[in-house]
Parts: sequence; structure tokens; C-alpha cells
Amino acid sequence: MKAAEVLDDLRRRFPNEPEYLQAVEEVITTIEDTYNQYPEFERYNLIERLCIPDRIYSFRVSWVDDKGVVRNNMGYRIQHSNAIGPYKGGIRFHSSVNQSILKFLAFEQTFKNSLTTLAMGGAKGGSDFSPRGKSDMEVMRFCQAFMTELWRHIGADTDVPAGDIGVGGREVGYMYGMYKKMTHEFTGTFTGKGREFGGSLIRPEATGYGNVYFLLNMLATKGIDIKGKRVAISGSGNVATYTAQKLISLGAKVVSMSDSDGTVIIPDGLTEEQMKFIFELKNIYRGRISEFAEEYKLPYYAGQRPWKLVQADIALPSATQNELNGEEARALLANGCIAVSEGANMPSTPEAIKEFLAAKILYAPGKAANAGGVSVSGLEMAQNSQKLSWTAEEVDAKLKSIMAEIHNQCTIFGKEEDGYVNYVKGANVAGFMKVARAMMAQGIV
Repeated sequence: MKAAEVLDDLRRRFPNEPEYLQAVEEVITTIEDTYNQYPEFERYNLIERLCIPDRIYSFRVSWVDDKGVVRNNMGYRIQHSNAIGPYKGGIRFHSSVNQSILKFLAFEQTFKNSLTTLAMGGAKGGSDFSPRGKSDMEVMRFCQAFMTELWRHIGADTDVPAGDIGVGGREVGYMYGMYKKMTHEFTGTFTGKGREFGGSLIRPEATGYGNVYFLLNMLATKGIDIKGKRVAISGSGNVATYTAQKLISLGAKVVSMSDSDGTVIIPDGLTEEQMKFIFELKNIYRGRISEFAEEYKLPYYAGQRPWKLVQADIALPSATQNELNGEEARALLANGCIAVSEGANMPSTPEAIKEFLAAKILYAPGKAANAGGVSVSGLEMAQNSQKLSWTAEEVDAKLKSIMAEIHNQCTIFGKEEDGYVNYVKGANVAGFMKVARAMMAQGIV
């Protein structure tokens, strides 16, 4: 396999899907040498089969707003690979959603789920509908309309969706309710459900907590303590807030939070009181981070991201894809950043990743560092199958164990001759090999 030739062919076939092509390029350029050690992979054209999703569903979603106006959005489900388990991946509701973004997310999800050690394939779905500014009833009507089409393509042993950007417990609940009505079944077809109807403890916290656990494993390889470290976080949604919560409990100083409108800087570090305010602002009142800045008289920078605004030892991009570019990476490094661990999916641009790897800092890609969310989703699936509910302590212990094993796999496959661990290569190769071997064993299907 020649990565350049594969990429040229994919660019020709999918010219209008930049995010998907970006994700594929990162993976296949890092696995090329390993792939070519197995001639049987090339005979079965494994790389092309792995890059192209099993199937793509796209559909119109028509719903009625509170004024009685009929609205129309697009809905999608990308089922990328079920080589190692049922399709598994979140649903995203955001105005930016398109097929390219969901194809990249499903592709990434396949390898992320492989790393978790759990039996889950890769998928992703969503809509260009945005819950922002919508009433609860409008969100409910949209979710129900979305599910009237999607329900026939998912199931506990077929495809298990979860939440993502714009899809929290409220949206999952509405979709699951409609799924039950359409199927007449009560099964573990969704994860991220409410505790009252099959959800798992620690699931809301899992992506943020898992990212911190992965970070701790990385820091331990250098003998570095998290206590007292200044940490810049982007975002203020589910991932970012629980990341901040865990860091505060460990004695770190969270010095930034953000949303799509701008960034707030917290020079002395976020307090537990302030953390509670942000959580309620975002999850109950659906407010903006500028309101938090105004409440506590903190510096706020409209339209800006945190990376050039603050001096930080550690950066945890936890908002969205391509939110940290090469210039911002150089600014972080110049200000003494020693570690970057991604809470979002593909938040660093290729240029930024090159800067981090060239500087040989601790850098963890999202498919490894943010796998805690889908890991606990897998644990929720296991609890649903057994009709059990584990304690928070049991789930948290399993999450820590899974993140430690992901770190171990990245170290095995990513260690270079000089001892530096290239976590990008390690995650890609480890995730790929498990999926590849499963595909080879199952034949050309």
C-alpha cells in the first residue's frame, strides 16, 4: 500500500469532504509501514475497504416549530464498520453537520472503539438541526421526527447511538422514547440514557474523566505531578465541564473555558463555586460563557479561542474539530506547554500536530484520550444486557483500567528509537490492527 496513491484516489472520489480526507490521511500515513508488513492485507484490498463506510443513510427531517411553521433539516447515519462489534457512535445536532464531518467521525470512532478493548464497531450520525435557541417542545418534536426515520436502522445488537455535540440527556431521552414507541421494545439501543431507564453512573462524566486519566498516565511516564499545573481548556459543554471538575479535584488550576462565542480567562484558576455556576448556566439555563465572565468580572475575549490568550502547562482542547491550528500550537509551546490531550474529536489541525510531535511534548490524539465516553457507553450496554446497574465506584474503576490499557497500547505501538512515544502512531496502529485482523478472519463481506 502506498498511502499517497490511496489518498489521491479518495480525493478524486470524495472531493468535497475535507474533514473525512483529513482523518483518513492521518491514519493511513501512520499505519503505512505496519500495513505493508502484512502482504495479505494488500491482496484483500483491506485499506480501501476500511476507509469507505459500510453504508450511509441520509434523509429529510420535517418538523413543526412553536409558531406552527414547518421546518426541514437533513438527517444522517454513517455505519462505518462492524468488524469487531455492533455499530457504535454518537449523534450530533449542530448547524455545521454534513456528510463529510460525520464520515470523519465514524472513521475515527472505528479505531477509538477498537482501542477500548470492548466489542464495538464504529458509526456516527446527526443533523444540521441546532437545539440552541429552541424550546423543549421544539427539540422534542425534532427528535421524534428524526427517529421516525432512523429507528429502522438501529438496535441493541445492530447499531447503538449515543449523544454528542448538541445531544445530551434531554435529546437522548426524547429519541429513545420515540424508538420504544416505534419498535414496541425496551432494549439498550441508546447509551447516555437517564438513570431511571437504563443509563449508567459516570456516563455523563466519562469523556472528561477519561481524558484526565489518560493525561495522568502520560504525565506519569515523565514523573510529572498534575497538582498545581495550569491547564487551558476549550469548550464549556459536557466534556469540558467534567474535565475541569476532575482537574480541580486533583489540585490543578483550570485557567480557561470557552464556547463558540468566545473565551473566558480565569487567572487564579477555576473554583468549585465557579464550576457549579458554569454547569448550571450551560445545562439548565442554556446560557453563554460570557455570562459567567460577567458574573465573576473575569477577562472575556469575544470570537477568540484560548490558546494564544493564556500561559498554560497543559492544553485540553475539548470543543470541536480543527479548533487548534499551527500558529496556536506554536504559541502554546512558546509559553511552556508540556502536554496536550484531546477531549474533542480531531481538534488539532495537521499543522498543529506536526508542531507538537516535532517538539516531542506529550501529545494524545482524541481517538485515544477521549475514548472514555464510548468506553462507559460500552459498559452501559453490558449493564443493559445483564439487566444490572453497577455502582459509580465500579464504573469509575473500570474506566480507569480501560484508559490505562489504551495508554499501554499506544506506548507499545508508538515508541520510537529515541524513546519518545508518538501517541498518534501508537493509537492508529493499535486500533487498526484489531479491526484489520477481524476483517481478514471474516472474509470479503
